[in-house]
Amino acid sequence: MKTLAFLFIILFFITLNPVFSQSPINPKHHHKMNSKVKESNHYVHAHGMPFKGKILMVASSPTVSKQTGWPIGFWAAELTHPLYVFQEAGYEVELVSTEGGKIEMDSYSNPTDASGYAAHDVISLGYLQTDWFNEMLETTKKLKDVDAHAYDAIFLVGGQGPMYTFKGNKDLEKLFAAFYEAGKPSTAVCHSATLLLEAKKSDGQLIVDGKTWTGFANAEEEYADNAVGQKIQPYWIEEEARKLPNTTFKVAAPFSSFAIEDGNLITGQQQNSGAAAAKLVVEQLSN
Repeated sequence: MKTLAFLFIILFFITLNPVFSQSPINPKHHHKMNSKVKESNHYVHAHGMPFKGKILMVASSPTVSKQTGWPIGFWAAELTHPLYVFQEAGYEVELVSTEGGKIEMDSYSNPTDASGYAAHDVISLGYLQTDWFNEMLETTKKLKDVDAHAYDAIFLVGGQGPMYTFKGNKDLEKLFAAFYEAGKPSTAVCHSATLLLEAKKSDGQLIVDGKTWTGFANAEEEYADNAVGQKIQPYWIEEEARKLPNTTFKVAAPFSSFAIEDGNLITGQQQNSGAAAAKLVVEQLSN
C-alpha cells in the first residue's frame, strides 16, 4: 500500500508540474527551430584594394543668400553620408564645385557649430578629423574642367548654395544630361534638385519629362522659414516642380529618408536622404 501511495503521489506531482507535463519539445524552442534563417552580406572595401570605378560629386561654391544675406554653400551630410556609402562600396570619389577652389559647408550643417543643429552627425564629424577630407574641400576642381567620360556616375550635393549656383547653370545642366543620356546613374538630392527644373536632354525635352522624382518639400521649406522667422529660399522646388507638365514630383514625410529611382535618374528629398540615394547608385553600378 505504501508503494502504491508513493507512486500515486509521484504521478500527481508530474501532472501538476509543467516541467514534466509539457511535451518533450518546448514550443518556444520549436518555434526557433522552424524560424527562417536570414543572412546579410555585402562588399566592404578594404584599404589597398583596387577601386571598382569613379564617381563625380558636385557641390556649390560659396555664395551669399539674396534672401537672408547669409553666407551659404553645401550641406555637410549631403556630401559625407553619400561619400561614406561610395567609399565603403569600393568607389573612388572626386569632388568638384561650380567655381573650383575652396568650398564651405552651410554653418548649421557643421556638427561643431554652436547651434548644435547637426551635432548628431558623427559621420561628418569623423570626416572633418581627417587631413585628406579638409584638403579636398580646399582644392576642388572647376566644373568646366570635368570630363564626363572619366566617371561612372554623377551625384549633386545639396545645401542652400545650389539655389543660386545650380539654378540656370548651363554647364552643369549639360554635364548632368551627358551622364543621364549615357545611361549612368545621375543623382540630385535636396536643393540640388533645382537643376532638374530646367535641365534638358539633347532632344530639348526636360530630363524629368515622364519621370517621378523628389527634392526639398514645401512642408520642409515652411518648417525652416518658421524656425528662423523669415523666408529663406527665393522659390520652393516642390512648388515649381508641380507647375511642370508630364512629370510626377513626390515627397514623403518631412525630413524622413526618401529616395526615388526612375531609370537611371535618382533623387533624394533632403539632407537625410543622401545615403539612401547613394545606395541606389551603388546598386545600379553593381548590376
